[in-house]
Amino acid sequence: MSNYHIKHLEEYFQVYRKSVRNPESYWEEIAEEHFMWHKRWDNVLSYDFDKPEFKWFEGAQLNITENCIDRHLRTRGDKTAILFEPNDPKEKAQHITYNELHKRVAKMANVLKAKGIKKGDRVCIYLPMIPELAISLLACARIGAIHSVVFAGFSSKALATRINDASCKMVITSDGSYRGSKTIDLKGIVDEGLKSCESVENVLVVKRINAEIPMEEGRDHWLQPLLDAAEETCAPEIMNAEDPLFILYTSGSTGTPKGMVHTTAGYMVYTAFTFKNVFQYREDDIYWCTADIGWITGHSYIVYGPLANGATTVMFEGVPSYPDHARFWEIVEKHKVTQFYTAPTAIRALGKENLDFVEKHDLSSLKVLGTVGEPINEEAWHWYDENIGKRKCPIVDTWWQTETGGIMISPIPYSTPAIPTFATLPLPGIQPALMDEEGKEIKGNQVDGRLCIKFPWPSMARTIWGNHQRYKDTYFSAFKNMYFTGDGALRDSVGYYRITGRVDDVVIVSGHNLGTAPIEDAINEHPAVAESAIVGYPHEVKGNALYGYVILKETGETRNQDNLRKEINQMISDRIGPIAKLNKIQFTSGLPKTRSGKILRRILRKIASNDTSNLGDTSTLLNPEIVQEIMDNVIK
Repeated sequence: MSNYHIKHLEEYFQVYRKSVRNPESYWEEIAEEHFMWHKRWDNVLSYDFDKPEFKWFEGAQLNITENCIDRHLRTRGDKTAILFEPNDPKEKAQHITYNELHKRVAKMANVLKAKGIKKGDRVCIYLPMIPELAISLLACARIGAIHSVVFAGFSSKALATRINDASCKMVITSDGSYRGSKTIDLKGIVDEGLKSCESVENVLVVKRINAEIPMEEGRDHWLQPLLDAAEETCAPEIMNAEDPLFILYTSGSTGTPKGMVHTTAGYMVYTAFTFKNVFQYREDDIYWCTADIGWITGHSYIVYGPLANGATTVMFEGVPSYPDHARFWEIVEKHKVTQFYTAPTAIRALGKENLDFVEKHDLSSLKVLGTVGEPINEEAWHWYDENIGKRKCPIVDTWWQTETGGIMISPIPYSTPAIPTFATLPLPGIQPALMDEEGKEIKGNQVDGRLCIKFPWPSMARTIWGNHQRYKDTYFSAFKNMYFTGDGALRDSVGYYRITGRVDDVVIVSGHNLGTAPIEDAINEHPAVAESAIVGYPHEVKGNALYGYVILKETGETRNQDNLRKEINQMISDRIGPIAKLNKIQFTSGLPKTRSGKILRRILRKIASNDTSNLGDTSTLLNPEIVQEIMDNVIK
């Protein structure tokens, strides 16, 4: 039996029991069998929840890029490592082999060194989804620099905040980016942001859209001539297990962004292990995660997890609606994609479109489907299952966070029987606990509470950059000796977990705790509804009442809206109970979302509460213009 690759349910239970009885020996066995080390660890794990401090594989020495590239060269050198699919379907896809990736990462690493970047320096990467983005991450890791990727859709203000927080010495960007039929002036955004950044010494610029852009003498450098002059070999910097690998800022929360710090060895072991199991990756598979590398999903499951397993990983520059809504399915057919991992928000958007976009493409290569970013509602799950998976592909509804580094609760394909809307069972080594408000663990099944993790796992974030006290206060102060996820969850009669939404998305109405996710699921089952978001607002009788923002499909837009409101509330009453009915329902053309597809409920809460004095920086939203539309039509 391999602890590294679980193939059926009985094996899952055996491995899981072993992983929680003796976590150190479990992870030690996986680390020993499957990775390259320059020096073995002295101690598998030491931890203290009070400090809080966590160290995995302490004393070990390694370089993550040797595990992601070098060790594959002898047996997989000519295999495609990164398959780049450009924004324009007429532009040729690039197949970058492990041999070629090795050379390109080495050249990039040598350019970084020539510009004064050394171990421990922070490098901000602000690039579109082009091969240079993945190569830049790996080049930083090659020489021990700490990469901080900022999604190339954030505003200059958001970019500057992140550069200054980490005191980045360098920015890597491009002359611009393609997004569907539009181009975006990334270099202009960088120039604006750098007006308030003193730490940046050099800016490397990738030529992508061939735009005429200003270049500041001495600071800005075109990347390609530097790469052309660089050596093709670069010895890897030997890193300690707990040396920082990257900083990644969480989006969508109030206050200054939190720079989550992930270290080297534990992150590598856990992302590789979870990739192999959650996607049941086999040697000749073509794996595609549609996320952007600007998010943790892209770090863990486009770059590090797949490459550590010698996989072929697809990088897609475009959007699902360009040149039409068949783009995802055209790419699946073209490259014979076997594993497809995307966000529920994309599934819902594509599910609104004509099925002809799906049916004209051959999706028979698909073996596993995945969802990430938020719990998937039942209607979207069934649409995905029936139309994309043809009822033959297991769906893995994965729950995890920027802070966790890797997937924590998820079905394992062909092992865990899936139930729509449930993330199902914890992965090996993950010990969830449901807690009540008094801080007591709720035992047994058919219960709900606040989701915590009661034992360390290898890929957990170690701190918030420059602010360890905030790390402690945010994640380790609510419940003693536990990591608090900030999410609520329920555990059903067989022990399956369902994420019910952020705890701050639990609204207490007339003394009843109502999670917004099940109410949204009920609304979304209405045939005229495309998507919804529920928030609480102050009510003089109930304490709080529920306000619903509802996007209609085209089929619902011509119907009597008062009748629709009655039908929606009847569905909620039927599925959850009259207590969950909405006091106000506002129909809207969109919802404020982060670039990763998360709905910014704090903005919706403020609008519903008639408190719009400080909505925060909305420039980083996918659709900032929607905020004004919602405010203009708010129901008083």
